[in-house]
This record gives sequence, C-alpha cells and structure tokens, in this order.
Amino acid sequence: MVQNEPEKKIRHIAIIMDGNKRWAKKHHLPTLKGHSEGAKTVQKIMKAAKAFGIEYITLYAFSTENWKRSKREVEGLMSLLKYFINVNVDEINNEGIRLRTVGKIEMLPDKTRKVLLDAIEKTKNNREGNLILALSYGGRAEIADAAKKIASDTFDGKIKVDEIDEKLFRSYLYAPDIPDPDLLIRTSGEFRISNFLLWQISYSEIWITDTLWPDFSKDELKTAIDAFYSRKRRYGGR
Repeated sequence: MVQNEPEKKIRHIAIIMDGNKRWAKKHHLPTLKGHSEGAKTVQKIMKAAKAFGIEYITLYAFSTENWKRSKREVEGLMSLLKYFINVNVDEINNEGIRLRTVGKIEMLPDKTRKVLLDAIEKTKNNREGNLILALSYGGRAEIADAAKKIASDTFDGKIKVDEIDEKLFRSYLYAPDIPDPDLLIRTSGEFRISNFLLWQISYSEIWITDTLWPDFSKDELKTAIDAFYSRKRRYGGR
C-alpha cells in the first residue's frame, strides 16, 4: 500500500450497494433473500470500516426511484430495514457508532420510521464512527430541496442574493456537517452514479468492482482503500 499522506487520509467512504437481485438470481433464490444477504454485508463492512479508521460510511440503501419497484419488493425491503435495525442497533451502539440518515424518511412506513428514529436517538452521542443510511434518497431531490429553502430564506430576508455561494448552498443540504466522500465505491460492475450524492461526490475518487454486494468483503474494501492511496488527487489542478 502506498504510504498514507496526511492530506489524503480517507475520512468518508460512500457505497452504492448494487447486485442483491442478481446475487439472488445467480443462486436461484427469491429476490428478498438477496436483499437479506446484502444486509449481512452491511454489518460486516460497518465493522471493517471502523477497523480501517474510516470515520464516515454512507450506504445507498433505498433511492427515491426504488419506490417504483413492485409493492411486494418495497414492503419486503421496509420490513428488512426494520428487522436489520432491531437486530443490530445494540451492536452498533456498543461499537460506538452513530447511526444517521439522509433522504426523505417521512416517506417510510410509520413502523419502520419509528424503529429508525429510535435507533438514531439511541446512538446520537456515539463518537467512534458514523453509519449513514441514504433512505428514500435522491441527489437531484436533495439539490432541489436546498434550492427551495434558499429561495424561501431569501424571500424572507434571512439571506441576500449576493451571499449565495457554494459554501452557503452546501449548508442547506441534508447533512452539511458530514464531509464529502473521499471515495465512492460501486459494486456489481455498473458504471453509473445513480443519482447518489451528486453535489458531494464532485471530487470523490471512484472505485468499481464486479463483485455483487452480498459477496463484498473486508478484503475487497481494503483493496479499494489501497487503490485510493495509490492515486494522486489534483482537484482540478495540475
């Protein structure tokens, strides 16, 4: 591994967890079994990220577009999310990890949202790491919501038009205190960002693997991290 340069230290990894359905099909299993195996991978990668000293890990768990899936699959995913949190919240808390979300969680079913909010409250004072679940999330929606809030505050006289710049705009995003991802990982080999953290990944390094999410491992996460440290980040400069 290339020597870790202080200015290149990874603080935040974002992951597009792709391939659950293909994993299930490959193993001749129901779609929800693929999602269930994917949930187990979340637990493993959460621990691995902490072991590697990663402060923030954001997982694309459910997009705004995912609501278009079949009613059965959506209901299964919501039940699985509720089950995952119930089963893992104590371990997340014991690991000192803070659970957070970005997205329109008001769209989640009441029972699922309550379990999620209870877990967020339970872990809010933890400082050993941050697990951020992007739920009912879309990057375009986040930017549009920020623009609407800025327009409203401008109309109300809270800010002036000439005060609007990138720094102010960022402060209106869903979680402005979270640093931008240093590294974006996508599993299953697709070369798309799928409306994920469009503002935040402007200068993120991108690493893509053909591995399906349920098969993604600690070793492969380390490979992605090593690849990050082998690159020279220029941020548009020479």
